[in-house]
Amino acid sequence: MIPDVALEIRYAGQNNFVGDCIKGYDAPVAILSKRAAEALLLVQNEVKKEGYSIKIFDAYRPQMAVDHFVKWSKDVKDTLMKANYYPDISKNRLFQLGYIASRSGHTRGSTLDLTLIDSNNGLEIDMGSPYDFFGEISHHNTSKINEQQKKNRKFLMHIMMKYGFRPYPEEWWHYSFRNEPFPDTYFNFPVK
Repeated sequence: MIPDVALEIRYAGQNNFVGDCIKGYDAPVAILSKRAAEALLLVQNEVKKEGYSIKIFDAYRPQMAVDHFVKWSKDVKDTLMKANYYPDISKNRLFQLGYIASRSGHTRGSTLDLTLIDSNNGLEIDMGSPYDFFGEISHHNTSKINEQQKKNRKFLMHIMMKYGFRPYPEEWWHYSFRNEPFPDTYFNFPVK
């Protein structure tokens, strides 16, 4: 539906906080409910006017993937990706702090993780922390980033909110469509 959007579906590969392909991600594609995708198309059209484009890291997430995260969290010895994704947090606190949930809004099909890239060179805009980094620096209200990084996050947030998405306070990249069509349904079909 948005052919010029960039995709880097991390859970379909090994560059993620688990360090392995996540169950249910059979292909690196982004799936959204039609309403959310239509709103995201409006976001893409607007950011393009400013020289940017959207890059999606994750969208619909099957429940089997969420279950994979839960199982991973219980293996306290598996800290393969700790240095890259949660260096200052104990793995057993990721649920408590809201970075991982046993029921995810992604599973309802109208939540996505994204950033902006420069349309000319494809490089990500500096948001102050990498995607899926679990720590205070990823929070919207953090004081640990510089003014330009704050400006970049506010620009993304403003446009996302303008077209009906709400931010998640702990993750600058995470947005849910306010008028989601399946608010009580947790899907489990694979991403392919």
